[in-house]
Amino acid sequence: MNTFTFHNPTTLHFGQGQLEKLTAEVPKYGKNVLLVYGGGSIKNNGIYTNVLHLLKGIDAQVFELSGVEPNPRLTTVHRGVELCRKQNIDLILAVGGGSVIDCAKAVAVGAQYAGDFWDIVTRKASPKGALPLGTVLTIAATGSEMNSGSVITNWETQEKLGWGSPFAFPKFSILDPAHTVSLPENQTVYGIVDIMSHVFEQYFHHTTNSPLQDGFCETILRTVIDTAPRLLQDLENLDDRATILYSGTMALNGILSMGVRGDWATHNLEHAVSAVHDIPHGGGLAILFPNWMTYTLDANVPRFKQFAQRVFDIETADKSDRQIAEEGIAALRDFFAAIGAPSKLADYNIDDSTLEIMTDKAMVYGDFGNFKKLTREDVVNIYRMSL
Repeated sequence: MNTFTFHNPTTLHFGQGQLEKLTAEVPKYGKNVLLVYGGGSIKNNGIYTNVLHLLKGIDAQVFELSGVEPNPRLTTVHRGVELCRKQNIDLILAVGGGSVIDCAKAVAVGAQYAGDFWDIVTRKASPKGALPLGTVLTIAATGSEMNSGSVITNWETQEKLGWGSPFAFPKFSILDPAHTVSLPENQTVYGIVDIMSHVFEQYFHHTTNSPLQDGFCETILRTVIDTAPRLLQDLENLDDRATILYSGTMALNGILSMGVRGDWATHNLEHAVSAVHDIPHGGGLAILFPNWMTYTLDANVPRFKQFAQRVFDIETADKSDRQIAEEGIAALRDFFAAIGAPSKLADYNIDDSTLEIMTDKAMVYGDFGNFKKLTREDVVNIYRMSL
């Protein structure tokens, strides 16, 4: 196990009825609130009305940044930064899923930076502060509600890049499983894939003596695999919604990565794909992760064998370690197929005509990945496997 320092300052309010906590949390930061949300689903399901009612009850002055994209764009961040400066915003409140929260984090940090926020994403500048941020989560997926990371797309340059800062941690996050009930099946599936993918990124490492971390990862994966089919049969099941919601937060709030060094190559591969083609992040991960696993299997066969045994209960009698590992990867493919996730880039009408462009985007910082360092040739090969 590696040495580590852990800090997570986000206050988490979890469970039904927790939206009321807004009345206690918001006044800590001021009256002027920027409400950030996406395409308007929160208006259809009543969450928007409930949030406004609570904010008006504490005499908050509410301004709005709406229309945040599924892959949040730099232009939207710029709009939010301008609003913050013009209206003297005291608190940013993101109501939505990971994309909305990622955008709100960028706005919070960008409002305290004199230059173009893209400088921070491209590592030309470092954040010096941020406006306070609170979140009301409506989609179980990214874990952005309890971490300091964010992903922003510059559509003009076709770049989708991750960034992070301790200043970007939400001050508080409200997670009511009832807020996820209206989520359609396809978005529920994408969220499930995203949650599992976050665990994979932290599980596939070469660190020794990590039994507790491995156990945390394996438990989350088994829990999601067990819960997902039931949830997809009954999208309004609050118990299963709560389980998936909590799994999403625990998958990426820093706990799984304590003392180990995860990989994160597959996320980089997917960011390049959706930067060019604007596909759902979870859909891209469902396509790429099993192919990344197949391609990197020889980097650590025992780790994949452990995954196969402990997560999918693959029988081991009269099989080589490699056979067991391969069956584990096959089981993951089968699971993704069973819940309706895409299996190839062609499902999004992506062919090899943009393969080199996607590879260029993925290689912007050179070779990447900690489990197996991926070169340009490796990236091309994995994309070809995924077509």
